[in-house]
Amino acid sequence: MNKTLKSILIGVAFLLLISVLFIGTYNKMVSLDQKVKRAQSDIDTQLQRRNDLIPNLVNTVKGYAAQEKDIFIEIANARAKIGGAKTVGEKANADNELSTALSRLLVVVERYPDLKSSANFRDLTVALEGTENRINIARQDYNRTVDTYNATIKKFPNFIIAGIFRFEDKEYYKAAEGVKEVPKVEFSR
Repeated sequence: MNKTLKSILIGVAFLLLISVLFIGTYNKMVSLDQKVKRAQSDIDTQLQRRNDLIPNLVNTVKGYAAQEKDIFIEIANARAKIGGAKTVGEKANADNELSTALSRLLVVVERYPDLKSSANFRDLTVALEGTENRINIARQDYNRTVDTYNATIKKFPNFIIAGIFRFEDKEYYKAAEGVKEVPKVEFSR
């Protein structure tokens, strides 16, 4: 009876240890999943901040450059795509389109010296620049969090628990293909 009781206690202790490890691993994965969601929400918050600044910037430029309608339409379309994006990839593509359109808008501004000296325009561009920096930091934080999450769910024995509870890889926030090219800067005389 003594050997049997000892065997039962060892078995129970082993099962308890496995259960604690299992629960701890599961909870870690849940926490990392929540961190990924929070990091994605931080990107969304900064994208929305930029989206809110853009109409004021566009309206300021419109007063000076009414004939530049194409760029205003491009910005409006890109903003709409960000609002309708469902996945991280779609959001990244829409974000890149909007960044390209904003770059084109700033090129248009170069043609209007009075606009560049407008206090309203300067304030808006400073706010937009700060927001762009926040977006970049939020993207980096998101990708670091995704990296930690993805590595955790792929390690042994975590991948067993991840498979049971359907923890899947998260998508990285990637730049569009065209963004990798260095833009050409030309000064006219």
